[in-house]
Amino acid sequence: MFASYDGLCGIGELAERAGVSVKTVRFYSDSGLLPEASRSAGGHRRYGPGSLDRLRLIRSLRAMDLPVPAVRRILDEEDTAGRAGGVLEDAVAGQLRTLGTQLRALRWREAALRLVQECPPDERADRLRLVGAVTAPPSTAPLARFWRAWLPPRMPAPAVTAFLDVAVPQPPEDPDPAQVLAFARLYALVDRPCTGSEPTQPHAHRAAGARASAVLYAGLAEAYALAADRMRAGSPPHQGEALDGFVDAYASAGGAADTPGFRRELARRLAADPRIDRYWELTAEVISPADGRPEPTPGSAHDWLLAALHSPSGSALPV
Repeated sequence: MFASYDGLCGIGELAERAGVSVKTVRFYSDSGLLPEASRSAGGHRRYGPGSLDRLRLIRSLRAMDLPVPAVRRILDEEDTAGRAGGVLEDAVAGQLRTLGTQLRALRWREAALRLVQECPPDERADRLRLVGAVTAPPSTAPLARFWRAWLPPRMPAPAVTAFLDVAVPQPPEDPDPAQVLAFARLYALVDRPCTGSEPTQPHAHRAAGARASAVLYAGLAEAYALAADRMRAGSPPHQGEALDGFVDAYASAGGAADTPGFRRELARRLAADPRIDRYWELTAEVISPADGRPEPTPGSAHDWLLAALHSPSGSALPV
């Protein structure tokens, strides 16, 4: 309660009690966040007993960088329901998401700066151009566009999405300079225009229709996941469930039977297919942990399975 005869206070007293400037109080009043109780005969603003608590709440919300429209919605909810509830929760959650994006951007910029600082002087200009072409935090949209153009046409959207989930590496939350460099090189690789007359897609893409493509890539995803487990365990390429699933994906997509002859032809055809080795090498550098252990990628899993298929037992039917 204010000590004045009418229980109200002027803008100067309210500002002093809240520890803010008169200009700040005036701004919140003019924005509709802090209503005036009345005006004096001389036209001066007068504020009621609840104004101090309301002003302190406004300050707290603004201190969390909540925008004025969000603060207004929170105050409206408090006026209506008697407390700040769901609107405040949504605003705080949104601010946390924004802050998370900003922190990821700062960590990326820090690692990029360290990359430029720590490289030999004669390489700094090239490194700066390379990492400067990537947004912070980096976007994976160019990588997704690359794969959408590479995948078979008219492939069902769920199948495309499932493939992109494993083929497009997510930038690390807290990257080191080497990961920043690898992602920047990956970004430059997919952003480079295609040149030359060599085919850029496997033979299976040209032969499979939309439905067969979905069957093929669903089967390959399962086979790659199984092979990745074997690779993490340090197992060399060998016959087994992963290879059987790999072969079955191609056989089912082409309406063929899994026979020794089909396996020999598949091994020959896959060995002659175009390669995107550099993409998978850079992907492994982006996603591998700091201890240097290589993390399997669809590309390295494919090579593991292809090696298993080329082995003497791989071309034979499973017993």
